Amino acid sequence: MTAAPPLPTAGASALSLDAAVDRLGLGPFQWRLLAICGLTWAADAMEVLLMGFALPGVSAAFGLERGSPQATGLLTATFAGMFVGALFWGWLADRIGRRAVFLTTVALGVVFGLAGAFAPSVGWLALARFLTGFAIGGTLPVDYAMMAEFVPARWRGRFLVYLESFWAVGTVAVAGLAWWLSTLFDPAEGWRWLLALAALPGLVGLLARLGVPDSPRSLLARGQHAAARAALARVARANGTALPELPLQAPPPAPRVSPAALLAGALRRRTVLLALVWFGLSLGYYGIFTWLPSYLRAGGMDLGAVYRTTLLLALAQVPGYLLAAYLVERVGRRGTLAGFLAVSSVAAFLFLLAGTPGAVLGTSALLSFALLGAWGALYAYTPELFPTPLRTTGMGFVSSMARLASLLSPSLGALLLTGQLAVALGLFAACFAGAALFAWLIGIETRGQQLRDSALPEGGA
Repeated sequence: MTAAPPLPTAGASALSLDAAVDRLGLGPFQWRLLAICGLTWAADAMEVLLMGFALPGVSAAFGLERGSPQATGLLTATFAGMFVGALFWGWLADRIGRRAVFLTTVALGVVFGLAGAFAPSVGWLALARFLTGFAIGGTLPVDYAMMAEFVPARWRGRFLVYLESFWAVGTVAVAGLAWWLSTLFDPAEGWRWLLALAALPGLVGLLARLGVPDSPRSLLARGQHAAARAALARVARANGTALPELPLQAPPPAPRVSPAALLAGALRRRTVLLALVWFGLSLGYYGIFTWLPSYLRAGGMDLGAVYRTTLLLALAQVPGYLLAAYLVERVGRRGTLAGFLAVSSVAAFLFLLAGTPGAVLGTSALLSFALLGAWGALYAYTPELFPTPLRTTGMGFVSSMARLASLLSPSLGALLLTGQLAVALGLFAACFAGAALFAWLIGIETRGQQLRDSALPEGGA
């Protein structure tokens, strides 16, 4: 085995990682990575939204009352696991590398997702959903860091929105699967098939991930110079381009990998504001959409019509993603995010005023369109605001704030079923408006900028 070349210092004789990634260009490697990460992201969307569709059947099987603590607990179990998982896996990925977590979280998600289908009681089902959430909570910070670190700056924002758009694929898939199973099985039996079949896409995603190398940016930040160059060489071969013979430029001194570093110096302001955006958006989004099938059912729709309506609302997400992918590169990340959040606030208010089935469908479709456009912009913006040594830690921290909101949202969303529609939707509209303000106050635009590999200077932007 030959020794790795010495780490070069900055200078004309060294190749920066940003220059290397841009030089290798956009090609088959990035599109393949998008498909692989997107498949798992769609599978995660199915798992996160699953209990909203399975709850009517679970309630019938175990005799749960609508809005009961047990029913609310089942909806919150996945989010509780994601809260813990996002913090743990994000930190671990910065410590040991992206690829190990990239594979482990998906494998565990499949195992625990399948286990839920065989749960003999509500308690065992809640435990299985918690462990499933713990596993998939790690895919968010790692997948977005990997995508951000492999894509040239010119295309990065668009690709991160493309990845988030697979959430709509998963939403459509779980709605369609639930609708199809409702035609084949009694609800008390069909929910087990729903949980089992929803876990299978993750298995396909795991097999596809085996061929993905670790992030060269993460490898270099951890001192693995030869491995970083080998990962770039794989990208070059896949894209049919050439990697210059120059040695890679050594990264600046890295901050210590810990959540505390996110609240030190100039990172504090952006971390706090981002956490508030993630919290507000998540509280409103999950507060509405985890209970939406039950809300429509309580309004007199039969179960098949509920699933068909939810499927239409999922399809309304697609143009929201497409518009966000365009705007993040034309208008910028910050303006796009704040704009979609403002529209979401208005749409929640209009949903409150809707008095006919057509108006309910139209305003909820507008809400679905705007919210998922906001999610797309947020996922493009967030990884670009953290330095490489803290990128997955940062993504994990702010997404854990979203999971904290998700723990509260089912209880607040239950107000939709108890005659307090104005209270619930007024609160959610305020959440979206507040998130829009916090997004704008971040005050930083990352469109077209290189990813930062070092900690920010004290007091820097």
